[in-house]
Amino acid sequence: MKKTSTRLADGRELIYYDVRDDAVRTAADSRPLDPVATTSEIRRDPLLGDSVAIASHRQGRTYHPPADECPLCPSGGGRHTEIPDSSYDVVVFENRFPSLAGDAGRCEVVCFTPDHTASFADLTEEQAALVLEAWTDRTAELSHLPSVAQVFCFENRGAEIGVTLGHPHGQIYAYPFVTPRTALMLRSLAAHRAATGGRNLFDDVLAEERAGERVVLDAEHWVAFVPYAAHWPYEVHLYPKRRVPDLLGLDDAARTEFPKVYLELLRRFDRIFGEGEREGGEPPTPYIAAWHQAPFAALGEYGHVNRDDFALHLELFTIRRTSGKLKFLAGSESGMSVFINDVPPEAAAQRLREVAS
Repeated sequence: MKKTSTRLADGRELIYYDVRDDAVRTAADSRPLDPVATTSEIRRDPLLGDSVAIASHRQGRTYHPPADECPLCPSGGGRHTEIPDSSYDVVVFENRFPSLAGDAGRCEVVCFTPDHTASFADLTEEQAALVLEAWTDRTAELSHLPSVAQVFCFENRGAEIGVTLGHPHGQIYAYPFVTPRTALMLRSLAAHRAATGGRNLFDDVLAEERAGERVVLDAEHWVAFVPYAAHWPYEVHLYPKRRVPDLLGLDDAARTEFPKVYLELLRRFDRIFGEGEREGGEPPTPYIAAWHQAPFAALGEYGHVNRDDFALHLELFTIRRTSGKLKFLAGSESGMSVFINDVPPEAAAQRLREVAS
């Protein structure tokens, strides 16, 4: 992998990740851009104890542009985009409309491929491996920023999810605090250790799931399963079999195997409801793919746990519960954070095994 860092016209960082070591990235951003002005602010809710990012400047962000005006495609034909070069393998850049900025964190965009009509599932294993390298590198770099407590790599896909740009891409959020979801995991981790004489909760959950009926894929270094208490209609958790706290901890064997396993999972998600828009029917399955990594902040307030007790894992889920029907976060979910799942996890796991390629 070759990494080339440069700057866009407004000063934002842009990084090319190339498979070939001889790739040359010298194209300059010639757009007349004004400096990025953000109003991002973190406010803490005194009742719930969580934090909310107030980012009013995002109201003016690019919204569903036509394909020939996509800002994530390479520049060319007299049109200048967020990527100055006429081609790229994987590219990462600071978001022009960030939810988090300055002391409130940082937001980056990850473009998986220059092909506007593709999706992550269409990538080759070599391309997917390069994305993994980019996620890992950005996790390492962002962890050194003094304001960053946790790094979150994720992909939203589909208009139903709320994606405003159709080009295959993901994002990386560097939070200045430990997120509420991670804090819950850390507290559960500490409580389990205290109740079991020092056992690790992630290890016990993984062992129980691997022995059960909800396993979807069981590879040499990774295992994917539908969790016992799945919140979403189709939800898969992907774990490396050797517990590591973050992407940096993966060994070469796990890194080598990851693209094959992850691409197979994504392709099964596309097959749950049929072949999608390629046949003119149901559009591709909307999903969120979310990496959970140990925070880089001090963890003392969560009990007797440290970073190495946390288990890196990816959660992949869709809000579609059946063809033409979505799972909405209505009264119970939105008002009380109590999920109601219409699809039994065992049935979801069976379906995901049935649609194997």
